[in-house]
Order: sequence, then structure tokens, then C-alpha cells
Amino acid sequence: MAKQQRRQPAGDSLRQPLRLIGGQWRGRKLDFPLCDGLRPTGDRIRETLFNWLAPYVPEAVGADLYAGSGALGLEALSRGAARMTFCERDPAAAKALADNLKRLDASGGQLLHIDALHWLSTGDITAPLALVFLDPPFAADLWQPSIDALVAREWLADGAAIYIESGLDSVFQVPDNWQLHREKRTGGVCYRLYFYRATSKD
Repeated sequence: MAKQQRRQPAGDSLRQPLRLIGGQWRGRKLDFPLCDGLRPTGDRIRETLFNWLAPYVPEAVGADLYAGSGALGLEALSRGAARMTFCERDPAAAKALADNLKRLDASGGQLLHIDALHWLSTGDITAPLALVFLDPPFAADLWQPSIDALVAREWLADGAAIYIESGLDSVFQVPDNWQLHREKRTGGVCYRLYFYRATSKD
């Protein structure tokens, strides 16, 4: 039998906690609003992911697509990433993320209140991305168009790390030059880390 959810007080504004687990902001507690489709990456998965990423995060330029709470991008900044672009179209989630970036004095964080796929398809970057977090709302099925846009616009630096979080039955295909580095399944979530290797145009 499913557990009955505890009703939150009206004054609580339906906010959820977020704790950063490593780096300069380790242990800092933030919060974010309860929004449809917003499903932050849990502590255990984040811990595993950033153990995988440890050599690649410092000084990295990256993007947290479909940022939501910003848990992944904030964790990367906490652990030494140079710059992180956060894309979030939900107004409440974007405002909370802006507030949290200000609270942390995260000068390397740039928030774009924009649909991530639109940004990937039409936006610009000042440097190729070395670190990409791709964790869209599962019901939206945005993995393939996001992967295709990253490839079409040549957004990735050689050796870039791409993290993809999805449901167990989610279907998408990555290019041949995205090498699967690690993959794990926890509950109803599958998470994978790929590395992009540029191919010669000659």
C-alpha cells in the first residue's frame, strides 16, 4: 500500500530541500519549489556521478540543461567548475535557482530563463562545453532532440563528459563517438556517463 503523503502547511509554499554534498559549498542547504516534472537528482546518484567526474570538473565550462533545482550544475560549481549555464523555463524554478546562485555568490553560474532545446537549437556559446548534464522531465521525452541538437551545433569540446539521466525504459541513441564510460540503475532511474571524442573532418 502506498504511503499517504503528508500535507504541507499552506505557509510552506510547497518548497523542497536541497543539500550540496561536495566541494566548497559542501553541506549548504538550499530549497526550491515543488513544480510539475521537477525531479532533482538524489544524493546517492550525485555522489556516484561526481566520483566518476572528479578529474574532469575543475575549471570545466558546462551546461545544466533542464536544470530544475540546479542540483547538478551547483554541485559542479561547488567542486570547481569554471562556468555553468543553467537552462530552466519554469518561472518558479528559475526564480529559486537565481536566488540560490545569488545566495552562494556563484559568479560562475549563468541562468537562462529559456527552454533548453530552444537554446541548443538557436543560442550561442563562447567556448565549447566540456561538461553537460542532460536530465529532462521524463514525461517530455527530450533526450533524442537534445542529443541531436548538441551534435548538429557542435557544442561539445573534444573529451567532453555528457551525463544522461532517464527512466529505465527511455529510448534514445547517441552518436558512435560518444563512448559509454559508466552506467548504473537505481530504482526507476538509469544514469549514464559518456565521453565525446571528436572525429577528424579530413
